[in-house]
Amino acid sequence: MKKITTLKARVEPWVALEQEVNDNLELAALLKEEGLEESDDAKAIIASTEELQHRFKKLELTVMLTGEEDTLPAFIKVQAGAGGTEAMDWAAMLLRMYSRWCEKNGYAMELMDISDGEQAGIQSATIRVEGPYAFGYLKGEAGVHRLVRISPFDANARRQTSFASVDVTPEIDDKIEVDIGVQDKDWRIDSFRAGGKGGQKVNKTTSAVRITHYPSGIVVSMQNERSWHQNREMAFTILRSRLYELELKKRQAAVQQREDEKMDINFGSQIRSYVLYPYKMVNDHRMELKINDAEAVLDGDIDPLIENYLRWKLDKK
Repeated sequence: MKKITTLKARVEPWVALEQEVNDNLELAALLKEEGLEESDDAKAIIASTEELQHRFKKLELTVMLTGEEDTLPAFIKVQAGAGGTEAMDWAAMLLRMYSRWCEKNGYAMELMDISDGEQAGIQSATIRVEGPYAFGYLKGEAGVHRLVRISPFDANARRQTSFASVDVTPEIDDKIEVDIGVQDKDWRIDSFRAGGKGGQKVNKTTSAVRITHYPSGIVVSMQNERSWHQNREMAFTILRSRLYELELKKRQAAVQQREDEKMDINFGSQIRSYVLYPYKMVNDHRMELKINDAEAVLDGDIDPLIENYLRWKLDKK
């Protein structure tokens, strides 16, 4: 049922969009035939088309989110870096930015842990975000974020640079479900005569079993038991354990890859800069995307950054 719900959430919005586009096309053709291109109905079609284009771009992003973990809830950890009180205040600003993004997009947010700063802001905080493709959308936020502004904590009103790190991880259930697949399509079972010691009956009957699992390349043979059925059950038990171990190694490798991609929370390691003085601009250094409305971004309007990251990542692949 969970898989069905996920597939419906992916397909049904496209079906609805296609229907509305076709309705607009039919109405536009009718108005053109009657010479009503300047009517209120025609203006309504134009407005509707702009809204449909916006929905199309949002849906287009979901096509890019095909990773196994993209549909999962996400944990966001914000931690202050170099900069003392300034950095702690900056970490609190980032936490607010993600909280506002969740509110605007209808995502459920839960504060899991927070450590307040000594004078202001926070030293670190972790939130859980749940909603459609939560991890898929937010995974690009992981990295070091840099703030440049006039310090509100400096009596001399000097410009300060602060750093904070953002770590985004998917919420993965500890339970690993092992699915061996379908016979003939995903695996093959062969029977043969057992060899070696075991008595005349064992060596004369076709009791040994070999299972070949195509997706993983794992081959399991069993001939120690006296009957074919016993060997078959034991072979499947071993196959499941090896598939479990393989999946566990994949998860550990994914976690290690995220750890390896982390950088020191300091100068020269930032993925994004937020400049509030002497000019106002947000610059994502990975794809060199510049947004002039820094206040809107800090108020949770990070969709353009998320969208461009996903497109940039797709192009990079």
